[in-house]
Amino acid sequence: MRFWLPLAFAVIAACTALLVSWVFSGRSENALRGGAAELASANAQGAVDPVVNAVRRETLGATLERISGARNMAIFYYDENSELASSDVSHGIRVENIAHADEAVRAASFPGGGYESSAEHGRARLIALPAPKVGGVVLTYSPLPLLQGQVGIVHRQVVEAALFASLGGAIAGLLVAMLIAGRLRRIAHAADAIEGGSFDTRLHPWLKDELGGLAETIDRMRARLRESFGRVEAERDRLQRLLGRLHDGVIAVDTNLRIEFSNAAARRLLRASVDEGDELPDAWGQPVLKVLAARLFEPGARAIQETFETDGGRAYSIAGIPPRGRSKNVILVVTDVSVRERRERAEREFVTNAAHELRTPLATITGAIQVLQSGAKDDVVERDRFLDHIEREAARLGRVTNSLLVLARAQTREEAPNLAPVELRPLLEAIVEDVQPPKEVAVTVRCPPGLEVLAERDLVEQAVSNLTANALQNTERGKIEIAARALPGGSVVLEVSDTGNGIAPERQDRIFDRFYRPDGRDPRRFGLGLAIVRQAVAALGGRIELESAVGSGTTVRITLTGVQKEAVA
Repeated sequence: MRFWLPLAFAVIAACTALLVSWVFSGRSENALRGGAAELASANAQGAVDPVVNAVRRETLGATLERISGARNMAIFYYDENSELASSDVSHGIRVENIAHADEAVRAASFPGGGYESSAEHGRARLIALPAPKVGGVVLTYSPLPLLQGQVGIVHRQVVEAALFASLGGAIAGLLVAMLIAGRLRRIAHAADAIEGGSFDTRLHPWLKDELGGLAETIDRMRARLRESFGRVEAERDRLQRLLGRLHDGVIAVDTNLRIEFSNAAARRLLRASVDEGDELPDAWGQPVLKVLAARLFEPGARAIQETFETDGGRAYSIAGIPPRGRSKNVILVVTDVSVRERRERAEREFVTNAAHELRTPLATITGAIQVLQSGAKDDVVERDRFLDHIEREAARLGRVTNSLLVLARAQTREEAPNLAPVELRPLLEAIVEDVQPPKEVAVTVRCPPGLEVLAERDLVEQAVSNLTANALQNTERGKIEIAARALPGGSVVLEVSDTGNGIAPERQDRIFDRFYRPDGRDPRRFGLGLAIVRQAVAALGGRIELESAVGSGTTVRITLTGVQKEAVA
């Protein structure tokens, strides 16, 4: 600004001076030319009478020479026949070298005539006037050297004025540029301080112009930023204190897998250095944290949660949150879930023990069947009906016992389920035959014949039976449909759909938790049926999904591996 602003002022001043001088010089030159023409005309007219007298006294030569020297012009006399009656040289100018001299003489020879014109491109004046009383024409040729000098002086003065104006404009521009640059430097200094995090540099504009308004705006912005940053720092300190008190470890990791933040719980749980700037460590001797963090930085990554068990028997839940918005960090939350794992293990032991205890009533029922079949009942019809019922329930109880034992062994990883092809249609029809729905509820099966899954039969029956029983408990009227279909890729989907009350959205996430009862403290329900379904599906390597809306019913979908049948040639 200190360079281009003075230059701009100088250019503007010079252009203005040149424009003014051009107009002024043009007018001055016109005025000078007009004055010179009037002087030449006056000299010519003043020479006529002396020439007439000289012709009468026959002193024409001396008179012309005197007039020529006195009036600084060449003068010639032509008689009434338009013949040159004087010398052809006057004032050092030969008449034959004067352009349009003959034309001027002819014009002045007529009565009342005369001739006046500029010559030599305005550098001379040619005038022809009639000579009264004696006849003839007086021809004058007046050079205008004085006019050229005056015009040159005007031009020189114009150039000098333009130079002085340019210099003055440059000096004025320099002063203005220095003033503006100084004010802008103070504003830039305050802006640099704000960028560096310092909000103490104030601006006090002494002029209320545009720059003063800009300075006031920046000063108000500085005050507001200082207030906002103060609040942010207070909230950050409060958040750090809160995170420091958490029992869960919290770690923020950048794209280079280096730690940007960690709390005390993270150091305690990981038992490794997690200071700011350190590389994410291998927790518990495994690179589980690095692998998880790298997955969260992948495009389209979602929040994930995994459980990791150490060789020492401890279990940790690791939740990962990918970057959101402008944040470039991944958040890892580490929780010690060893107590929860021990509780769930105790619950699984409870299921195992309960299944084991069911063997005694099973033996009692079997003995009763044997007694009844040996003739204890006299009514044959009733006896056979009860016997069939007891036998069917006993067989079912045995299957339930076996399924619970298989499930318990799978959960403790002692024994994997014995997977084998299971045809679904007969299994689903048998489940429907065992249920006793209300009159307002219809239970149907929709399954193509020959559709098979690779699973443990008792676990599949246990899962579908529990889902059907749960649907019956929540459906007062309408229908319950048990359906199975094959999917492209070899999977098979089992669906249990009802038109019951549905499940509220806030309860759907916990509906498969153990001992969770969405209807409160209903003593008829223990909250184990759906939890057993989820565990059975997990043991079979399947997937379970829930779709429900309040008042529109519920659909539970189980996906299992299908049996690929070879095509018959």
